[in-house]
Amino acid sequence: MFTATVVLALALLDRSAQPAAQETPRAQTAAEETQQPPDPQGQKAEAKEPPTPAHTGIRALVENLVEDVKHLPAKQNLYLTLIGGGLAAAVHPADQGFNVRLRSHYDTVNAAFAPGKYVGNTPELIAGSIGTYAFGRLFDKPKVAHLGMDLVQAQILTELLVEPIKFATQRTRPDGSNRHSFPSGHAAITFASATVIERHLGWRKSLLGYTIASYVAASRLHDNRHYLSDVVFGAAVGSIAGRTVVHHASDYWAFTPVALPEGGVALMVTRRR
Repeated sequence: MFTATVVLALALLDRSAQPAAQETPRAQTAAEETQQPPDPQGQKAEAKEPPTPAHTGIRALVENLVEDVKHLPAKQNLYLTLIGGGLAAAVHPADQGFNVRLRSHYDTVNAAFAPGKYVGNTPELIAGSIGTYAFGRLFDKPKVAHLGMDLVQAQILTELLVEPIKFATQRTRPDGSNRHSFPSGHAAITFASATVIERHLGWRKSLLGYTIASYVAASRLHDNRHYLSDVVFGAAVGSIAGRTVVHHASDYWAFTPVALPEGGVALMVTRRR
């Protein structure tokens, strides 16, 4: 029902901004390129940023979500799943005692973690993403609208991934409130948002987003709502969703297993541009 509300809100925004969408800067650029010879240096510079689509409305949202689901079985997502699953398994022995170490008798510490459950909550994040999209459409800023649309797509895709896993695993939360502990939805959706920002704006401008995502994940441990392995795998799921939504071949991570001379295998991670 919440997803339907999101779709309706985007539809109304798309309709209100329809006149501006009839002639976009990208469409004008395409017309100019047909009259002018291509600039190799300019093309190289543009390749570093995700291309701005001509339309970022409700129809594009639905079509892109279908494409995102088709891209989920990509090799990079498989590698991220294996890494996230491996790290979650590695920290699993610490699950029972880790949250106890984060508990504090100081009210200031408890108050500092209190906003985490709201900052990483799905309705609040999607509302902020829709606001970003609306700002971009209403003030004729296609890159801002594109960022907002990708944030919405990543957050919806994250929910489509997280909820089935929760119902399949049926892991009881540390506080015993229900059986939807694994993986952490708060960690997943905040890391998905941070990943989208990183793909659009680069690592330096995404540091704040990843810091907030890490804070939200820590708050779920402090509040005893999730185990450490829950938030670790949730972060991996969110990263998969974010990278699936913003996929461009000119900039991606490659994972290569390398045999060690002393025995064993190491995983070499490289970024190709």
